[in-house]
Amino acid sequence: LLIYTFCSYSTDFEVHRNWLAITYNLPISQWYYEATSEWTLDYPPFFAWFEYALSHVAQYFDPKMLVIENLNYTSQATILFQRFSVIFTDLVFIYAVRECCKCMNGKRAVKNTLEKPAFILAVLLLWNFGLLIVDHIHFQYNGFLSGLMLLSVARICQKRYLEGAFFFALLLHLKHIYMYVAPAYGIYLLRSYCFTANNADGSLKWRSFSFLHVSLLGLIVSLISALSLGPFIVLGQLPQVLHRLFPFKRGLCHAYWAPNFWALYNAVDKALTIVGLKCNVLDPTQIPKASMTGGLVQEFEHTVLPSVTPLATLICTFISILPSVFCLWFKPQGPRGFLQCLVLCALSSFMFGWHVHEKAILLAILPLSLLSVQRAKDAGIYLILTTTGHFSLFPLLFTAAEFPIKILLMLLFTVYSFSSLKSLFRRERPLLNWLETIYLIQLVPLEIFCEIIFPLTPWKQHFPFVPLLLTSVYCALGVTYAWLKLYISVLTERVSLKHKVE
Repeated sequence: LLIYTFCSYSTDFEVHRNWLAITYNLPISQWYYEATSEWTLDYPPFFAWFEYALSHVAQYFDPKMLVIENLNYTSQATILFQRFSVIFTDLVFIYAVRECCKCMNGKRAVKNTLEKPAFILAVLLLWNFGLLIVDHIHFQYNGFLSGLMLLSVARICQKRYLEGAFFFALLLHLKHIYMYVAPAYGIYLLRSYCFTANNADGSLKWRSFSFLHVSLLGLIVSLISALSLGPFIVLGQLPQVLHRLFPFKRGLCHAYWAPNFWALYNAVDKALTIVGLKCNVLDPTQIPKASMTGGLVQEFEHTVLPSVTPLATLICTFISILPSVFCLWFKPQGPRGFLQCLVLCALSSFMFGWHVHEKAILLAILPLSLLSVQRAKDAGIYLILTTTGHFSLFPLLFTAAEFPIKILLMLLFTVYSFSSLKSLFRRERPLLNWLETIYLIQLVPLEIFCEIIFPLTPWKQHFPFVPLLLTSVYCALGVTYAWLKLYISVLTERVSLKHKVE
């Protein structure tokens, strides 16, 4: 595995190589305007400074990688540097996992260390299949960023609220995708830190509002935002930065169709188009070519169903997040309620967001790991979400050499997840019912068809997008089911008086 990953090369290598070159060679005033490569800088300023720091180390490995005009440049030294940069920054993730494990209570008496919730959680996080293939085979820095998120979660669970707010604010200016879970942080900090007491019945004591605590939170967020965006505000470039961060012209779906509501929506549109053509209801000359032959492209034009706008996805996302935020405010459950809201915010935005990447499912899977070792019901939801979410990442590794690697790693992680959580909750009800089990088992024949049978058929020449379509749509059913099941669990759960008062 190590030999292969250090020799393999994906598109994201060129993305980050270009960002290294941009930040190394150009003044800050040109970072968000440079467009020699199609992979323009579209991350927040702190990540640009992160690339700037890496570039001054990269020059000692291979200076040619820092030449902006060297598009698609690669060398063994370049790959070696980029691989080691991911491994080195993963130290943040390892430390964050350690802090999260400290938050696990010791109420469950277990003699065997391998069966302790903290140990199982450590393995589920450190050995996470999705994070492993996305960072160390495909190539990204999600471990470093996820580490900051988990560290902020740990600090909030430890009631070190200002530290938690600091790490999350820092994270937002490293990668803006974490805006999805900002409502969970904002509401929980307001409810638990800015208001310092509850009434005897658990309702909020409005007189306990602390102006000092609000001021401290505001100061932290303002200072970090000023450090990040201040230089670009002074240069008058804030609109350009925001234009790069929120490129709404990229289309509703990413190239691989993340397994969410819009994948199902697109699939229904394709099915209705086919039926319409067969019944001579639709005019073939009026159907966009990309809709039926291009398959999973970024710009997807709907033929039968109404086309979806960015505003529509924003409204859907906002509405889907609201119930979880209300529960966090009116049904306080301490850190557990915060984690539930965080996962639901991540899943809701994944389900209805604009141009969602399939890798964004990790934003929900990782914090859900903390819940999975605390209660059997959450463990069952975790198993469904991780299995389908991780399976949906398979198209990222599409070469023949990568096939056995992803199958082996997926099997190892899945077997451990099922066996460890089943052992942890062996005295309680089964984690999955028979219908959920059948659904997950069907992923095996789906993979066999997509990887082995379909390439041998003549359909591959005319409908090359079918394997991606089937994978996305089938996994979307599982992700949607997990999202709904978690929501029902949160909405119907009774809150004890102890939790309310706390």
